[in-house]
Order: sequence, then C-alpha cells, then structure tokens
Amino acid sequence: MGATSVDDFYQGTKAAIAGGTTMIMDFVIPDKGESLLETYQVWRQKADEKVCCDYGLHVAVTWWSDETTRKEMEILCKEHGINSFKMFMAYKGALMVTDPELYNIFEVCKDVGALAMVHAENGDIIVENTKRLLANGVTGPEGHELSRPEEIEAEAVNRASVIANQVSCPLYVVHVMSESAGNQVSRIRQLKQEGESKLIGETLACALGTTWACCSGKPWSFQAAHILSPPLRPKESTPTHLMHLLQEDGLSLVGSDNCTFTLDQKKELGTDFSKIPNGVNGVEDRMSVVWEKGVEAGIIDVTRFVEITSTNAAKIFNIYPQKGCIAVGSDADIVIWNPRKTRVISAKTHHHANDFNIFEGMECHGVPEYVIVNGRVCVDEGELKAVQGFGKFVPTPTHSPYLYGSGEQDGEAELNGVPQPVEVTVDDVREKVKNMKVNGAESVKSVRSSSASIFGDGDPLPFTTGKAMRQEGQRNLQDSTFSISSDLDDGGHRSCIRVKNPPGGKSSGGFWEADE
Repeated sequence: MGATSVDDFYQGTKAAIAGGTTMIMDFVIPDKGESLLETYQVWRQKADEKVCCDYGLHVAVTWWSDETTRKEMEILCKEHGINSFKMFMAYKGALMVTDPELYNIFEVCKDVGALAMVHAENGDIIVENTKRLLANGVTGPEGHELSRPEEIEAEAVNRASVIANQVSCPLYVVHVMSESAGNQVSRIRQLKQEGESKLIGETLACALGTTWACCSGKPWSFQAAHILSPPLRPKESTPTHLMHLLQEDGLSLVGSDNCTFTLDQKKELGTDFSKIPNGVNGVEDRMSVVWEKGVEAGIIDVTRFVEITSTNAAKIFNIYPQKGCIAVGSDADIVIWNPRKTRVISAKTHHHANDFNIFEGMECHGVPEYVIVNGRVCVDEGELKAVQGFGKFVPTPTHSPYLYGSGEQDGEAELNGVPQPVEVTVDDVREKVKNMKVNGAESVKSVRSSSASIFGDGDPLPFTTGKAMRQEGQRNLQDSTFSISSDLDDGGHRSCIRVKNPPGGKSSGGFWEADE
C-alpha cells in the first residue's frame, strides 16, 4: 500500500527472540506480473545477512499464467525449499486473484504437494462498501471495519474451501479475525470426511489480545495504529470466542502477521481509511498474549499452548521433528518459560522499530526467561543477546505427512501430538546436561524445540496456572516419577518439561550455572 514496514529481518527476528519465538516464516509478495522466482531471491537477499533466528518463506501468488506461474511454482518447490503459497481474495486491483485463478493455483499446489493459503475476504464487496462509505463522508479509520464486516470474511472462508475441495487441495486460512469466520472454519473441519483435503485455521495474537472496541472515542492516530485486514472486530466477546475455538481444535494455531508502521507513516498515507497502511505488531508479544488469554484465563492447558504456538506449525509446514519438539537430533532451540513472572507490554520497552504497540499497558503472566537459538543463549534471564545474521533459511519440503498422508515419524501425520508436561528434579536435568555448559556462544546442538518450554523458578507448579484445571484423564504430575534422562535416551519427543527449579537454582550468573 505504498509503504515499507519498519521491522526489517534484523529488527523483526530480534523482537521474535525477545518474546520466545525461535523461527519465523515471512511472505514473499510479488506485485502483479512480477516473477515469483525473482521476488523470492530478493527476499532471500533481504533476510540472509540480517536474521537473528531461523526463517522460512511462503510465496504469494498475485497473478496467474498457465505457463509462467505454474512453472515458477514448481521450481520453487523442487529447488528452493518452498511448500506453501498464499493467495489474496481481497485488495482488488493490487494483489487479489479471481475464483477461476484460485482454482488453477490450488490445482498446482495439489500437484506439487504444497499447501495453499488464503487471505479470506470478499474483495469485490469491500470495494463497493468503500465507495458507499466515502460517498457518505465516512473517511476516518472507523470506516475500515465498516467496509469489511465479518460476514464477508466468513463467506470467503467458505468459498475458498469449496474451491479447494474441487481439486482436493489442502487449505490454510490465515489470520481468522472474527467469530463468524472462526465458526465457519470449525464447522467445515467437523464436516470433513476421512480422506478429504485438510482445512487449517490460524488466528492472530492481536485477535486474542484486543478488539476494535478499545478504539471507540480515541484519536485518529490511535485508531489508525490498529488497522489491519481482516480488521479487529468490535465485539468484546471475540478474543475469548477465538481462544475457545483454539481449545476445541476448531482453529489450529496462532500467528502474528507482524507488519509494523510508524504513526507518521499511517498519517502521511492515510488520507482516508482505504489508504491507511495495514499492519500491526505481534511477533514479540504473541507467546505472552496467548499464555495470558489462554492458559492464565483457564481456557487452554500448557500442552495446548505448545501445540498452537509451535508444534502444529512445525508439522503443517513439514519441518517436524527438526522443529517443534525436544529430541536428540532436533535443532537446539529451547524456551525456558516462567509462568509466574509478569511483564507490562509497552512501546517504550518492546524491540520493534515502530512507535506504537496495540497491547499497550497489558499485563501478561508468562515470560521467556531464557531463549536458546541454534544452541546459543539469546535471552539470558530476560536480557536480549540476539546476533544479526546468526539465523539461517530453513527449507520446507513438500508433501507434509499431515497434509498428504501418514509419515514414518510418530505423530507427523496428526496435529496436537504434544506429550503431557512432566515434572522432573534439578538433579535429573543436571545428570543429562552435566557435560553441557550453556553460556554465551557455546552450543548445545543435540536438542531443540521451536517453542518447547521448561517451567522453572520457584516451588513446584500445578499443571496449569490461573483458573485452568487438569483435564479428565490426565495424570497427576505432582506424583510423576519421570526421568528426563531415560525419556531422551529412549528417543521420545518432549515438547514440555517442567522442573521444580531452574538447573542450579535461581542463579545470578550465566544460564544453568549452579549457585553453589
């Protein structure tokens, strides 16, 4: 929309690490008529020297040629590690593709074993609503949500699913923002018959953490800072409703759609609501917001938290068990999560390059105390030590077992396969890591999880915090006699491990250094 977001690959991945995210996936977005391959190379050049953590890429298909587009999609999959393509059903005249084009693109995705992704809104109706609102003198940011009511999001979800079904193509709906659209995804998932193509729904941290209602009566700049598409909804029940859909598996995971602009950028270009650059922050605060609104609120448990923030994404994009679990041979990305510690979100302290945070003033339980990225401690007792260029591009292979059939690895072919968190003693952990000194740039290369969590700092915790209760049929973790050594020696994948205290106690020294 004529603006460049201020979080580049350095700033954005640094913010991700600060919040406990150890790999991101960005969207390569060519303009209409531009080469998908050439734009992919541009994105790689932007990213490779700047990323602080690992990254992958989706490629947007913004136009269709039966010869050129099809060929470039095939090459991207076979030679460049791409297994997902995003199509826009909105932004008419710029990025939007038509229904027949969707049909053809979905068909190619199915043929090459890729995942089709859609921005689901009815772009034709948005154009007509925008004309009517502007003609009636509605030019401020409030016109944005009025031009894109939630029923046109839900309609597009259903339409995209119908088209994908015609060619048996798995479909991923990005940034589900409304109750209606979320219900539509959940309904279609429930009606799917065995053997039919998969439908996956993703919502965003911002949809779980705030609503458009917070903008009522606020200045233009405050409202403009909350503009994204699909928009935040005015219903105050929406965040809780979406979280319940995540709990029920109607929705499968939480992203950020991080795309930040300064207030000056929004003001300079936003002569009316249709021209305000779309995008908000989210990659740094995603984990804490999901914990606060999900686990602390008693809606989801710890296991579901790991599934919707890490493991499901790793399986969907076919990088599990390299990512998404702790196991011998997996990458050494580990988050040590403190569920009792709190922080107040603010633009004054965040690591984004923009000057506004849509979660401003929110107090969150759940803070990443340590974050290990590729074996390097990049958050140490809350202190960020990210390194520019330390990350690498991670290819995403086609034919994900979850999307296209059973895999050889246990759990690959189904989502939500995270083992229950277990309690271990400090001595158990010390026995396993006695030969590992994790400090500064020294590496632990044998285990990793994109958001796997070891809970510590203080007395033993119950299974969940806040109002959440242990679910029927789950074992009493307080009575567990699990040994971390035997579990890892048996080759099991552990995505959540709870400890009574951090190894070495409440050390004031380096990570896992004993305070003898």
